[in-house]
Amino acid sequence: MNVISHDWKQFICRACGVIYDEEAGDPDSGLAPGTRFSDIPEDWECPLCGVSKADFSSYEPMPAVASGGTSTVAARDTGVVVVGGGTAGWAVVEALRALDADVPITMVTACDGDRYRKPELSVALSQGKLPDVLVTERGEDAAKRLRLRLLSHTYAVGLSPALRQLRTTAGTVRYTRLILAQGARPAMPAALPPSLCWRINDLRMWSGVQRALASGAQRIAIVGAGLVGCELAEDFARSGHEVCVLDINERPLASLLPEQGSERLLASWENLGIRFLGTRSVVSVTLAERGESAEHLVLTQRGEQMRVDLVLSATGLVAESRLATQAGLHFERGIIVDPKTLQTSEPNIHALGDCINIAGQPCRFIEPIAGQAEAIAHAVLGRDHHGYDHKPPVLRVKTKSLPIVMRGAPSCDLRWEVVAEDEQQLSMVQTRNGTPVASLNVG
Repeated sequence: MNVISHDWKQFICRACGVIYDEEAGDPDSGLAPGTRFSDIPEDWECPLCGVSKADFSSYEPMPAVASGGTSTVAARDTGVVVVGGGTAGWAVVEALRALDADVPITMVTACDGDRYRKPELSVALSQGKLPDVLVTERGEDAAKRLRLRLLSHTYAVGLSPALRQLRTTAGTVRYTRLILAQGARPAMPAALPPSLCWRINDLRMWSGVQRALASGAQRIAIVGAGLVGCELAEDFARSGHEVCVLDINERPLASLLPEQGSERLLASWENLGIRFLGTRSVVSVTLAERGESAEHLVLTQRGEQMRVDLVLSATGLVAESRLATQAGLHFERGIIVDPKTLQTSEPNIHALGDCINIAGQPCRFIEPIAGQAEAIAHAVLGRDHHGYDHKPPVLRVKTKSLPIVMRGAPSCDLRWEVVAEDEQQLSMVQTRNGTPVASLNVG
């Protein structure tokens, strides 16, 4: 009897880490199980971050270390040290291992190092996903597979570039090359006390919010109508909660969308029951007693009072400066790095991800991380490489009721022109000297 071997293959999105498995397909995008990657239409997009099919590459996970094999680095603690166990940290480890199976690697991370796809956090609640479902690989398993020493729940507290020493809460770690992948922390205005306002920037934070909302429908105030605030507003509303979004601008996504796009977003919010209060700043958040439980009292600069069960801050991110500035690294809204090599002002230290500044701008998107990791890995190991080529990432707002995708580098100095418009969709473009520089699709 002939046995048919399908030899299914997998392909990974270099931007966000989503894996397309030919055997499973992608039914939500209309790709039936068994659809070969080569048969996918060229205009297909990553279901999570929206990049194109061309941004996927063949994927074959490095096999786990066999029983009895070496799962940690040698006793000496020199080699490459990575600070940060998030998307950027693991991306650079994968890139290093793809080039060198033996270079000693140590990862220092304040969390347990579990791997998950961060963009999923803003849509996971309405999909009923629990924290364990979001984790794609436990940190300790990834450490064994990639043969690195994982110092989890360990904080970096000091850095001496001259001595090539990183001081941590687990002791001093020596390095040959250091890679900073610390990410960025939520910005917390003084009016939003951390003890009363939730933030969502990692799996631990999201898990806390998920537990807080587990008791049933609640009233939620989201402060900030940027990318994260808008995505969370829809996710919470679809989960049955009463949502109000406050922002200092007169419309949501004001720094990203032209007025026509924002108006369509507001219309979709109205259909979902999401209330928007623009040109509002929060003056204070306090606790107010309500029978046997407590509710939050939100006061705006207009004197308005809102009583809600949960307040969530989505007011942006800031890069942590303490470690970098204490070590004398050039820093301005992020660690300043060379645009090609991602090297900092210290020749033996590189950085990538949310914590860096390229050409005067923070770089806080998932999509560029794979390219940054590849460039750093080649530079650290002394391999020839064309260097990192920074391009504006594809921005996809994960609002199911009104998908929004922006490509290119929009400029506030250029006028948005309507290309096509009907009840279902709005397409716009910005041009300079007749050449398109940015495009926008809403709906």
